[in-house]
Amino acid sequence: MSGGSSADYQNNSRVGAKRSLKMIDMGLSTLIEAKDKDVTGKSLSVENRRMFYRLRMWDRNSRSAVTSKSFQKAFTLLDAISSKLGLPESVVEESAYLFRKIAARKILAGRSTGAMLSATIYATCRITDTPRTLQDISDAANIKKKVLQRTYRFLAKEMDISPESYTPSEFVTRIAKGLALSEKTQRLSFKILDLCAKKYVSTSKNPMAMAAAAIHLAATTNAEKVSQLKISKISGISAVTIRERRKEIVNKVGDVKLG
Repeated sequence: MSGGSSADYQNNSRVGAKRSLKMIDMGLSTLIEAKDKDVTGKSLSVENRRMFYRLRMWDRNSRSAVTSKSFQKAFTLLDAISSKLGLPESVVEESAYLFRKIAARKILAGRSTGAMLSATIYATCRITDTPRTLQDISDAANIKKKVLQRTYRFLAKEMDISPESYTPSEFVTRIAKGLALSEKTQRLSFKILDLCAKKYVSTSKNPMAMAAAAIHLAATTNAEKVSQLKISKISGISAVTIRERRKEIVNKVGDVKLG
């Protein structure tokens, strides 16, 4: 009969640092000591000393390789951006995994690590259905939106990524929470967007802009005071665009009772 309990086994099996895809060596680093002695303290043979010298050189070169430097810069940036965007750990790990796949395809050379990592994060958010816009990531990474768009298109083509587009409804809760709107207005916003989808109003439109316009219309219908300027600030959509999308919703949805 074994002397250890299953709990002991589980505890013993968890020793060591946590592994993570966003660590350069995934938490599985090795260290080749500089001294030419074995574990018992005896000096190594001339042949073994030469072998370990070569191993140390390879180890040192691999640690300073371009890919390792790219990983170090990228994963430091990944932590910073994910913190600003409030991304779940699962999305962070998935982003690190995708970035490693991109590096393996040898398409990082000559390209901005920051732009590639930011595009990777956006792609992961799209794949995992985590509502974050290009503008969100552009602001968090301090990268121009046009550069991010161009890099994402390149990445999507090279990696054969074609995630589903976001729907306006995915942004309603986020905007409503920032405005502290009632559940009633949120429900009405969802209803308005559902009507828009049936009338094909939201086709090819910015989903965040449609969500912002629906919220403004719903709040007005429910006599809940909230300015276009405040909605603009929370959503990142200009007040002019919100007015245009709202006008389009009213015109195309028609005289449907929204209350």
